[in-house]
Amino acid sequence: MSRKVVSTSSAPAAVGPYSQAIVANGFVFTSGQIPINPATGKIEAEGIVEQTEQVLKNVAAVLEASGSSIENVVKTTCFLDDINEWPKMNEVYAKVFHTAPPARSAFQVAKLPMGAKIEIEAVAMLNSSS
Repeated sequence: MSRKVVSTSSAPAAVGPYSQAIVANGFVFTSGQIPINPATGKIEAEGIVEQTEQVLKNVAAVLEASGSSIENVVKTTCFLDDINEWPKMNEVYAKVFHTAPPARSAFQVAKLPMGAKIEIEAVAMLNSSS
């Protein structure tokens, strides 16, 4: 079984002892991404819409660095600090995953790192050329 650690400056650096993603057996497993702007290392977006947009950009950057893409995502897990924000998050999510939406779970959690409103992790297939 092959295993590769993924690291890219196009997404926020890990804020703990974990990898941005792991590639194993033809799949990419991303760590949860929160809405940190990788250029500043800070959460700049305030609302759930803007935070979801940043999170999905971060997920896409990690996937690209892994040899995959947002189109190859087969499963996501979404963590929200307020499940009442789900409809707004879902609108942004639907724009990104409009052609073939992956399987998904969504949960309300008590608190997310750095005061984020949302965190998303993903599992994706590698690109066929990878």
